[in-house]
Amino acid sequence: MMSQNSHMPSNQERSAFSERLRLALKRGPKPVKGATDLARLFNLQHRDGAGVSVQTTHKWLTGRAIPTADKIKTLAEWLDVGEHWLHYGPPPDPALLKAKEVKLKQAKYPPSPETVTLAKKIEALPEHQRYLVEELITQFYGKVPD
Repeated sequence: MMSQNSHMPSNQERSAFSERLRLALKRGPKPVKGATDLARLFNLQHRDGAGVSVQTTHKWLTGRAIPTADKIKTLAEWLDVGEHWLHYGPPPDPALLKAKEVKLKQAKYPPSPETVTLAKKIEALPEHQRYLVEELITQFYGKVPD
């Protein structure tokens, strides 16, 4: 079943959605243990139309499918997260992009081996964890300088 827009989600989009869903479930109102639990609890929340099967929630959790807009709305309300964030992830922060450009221009010498190692570790994190690291760094530095 296709979502409201006409584009089929890529493997990367489905996988990223799955990561965000699992993160939201970990932080949610009560622990959810696997697809069976998710289907049961989701169906208690979802009032607009038919519920979902365990196979469907398993596809959500394993990055093989993204729910339709009405189901994303139910998930977002239930898990107390934004619909846009759950479906698409965080929007890129223009201030962070600009800060990266400024840092690259200011680098007058190659980064230390420790810096390169740390950057590689951050780069290897899933998208939602990289976002959290960037948010943390932004908190330490406050407003990004122009």
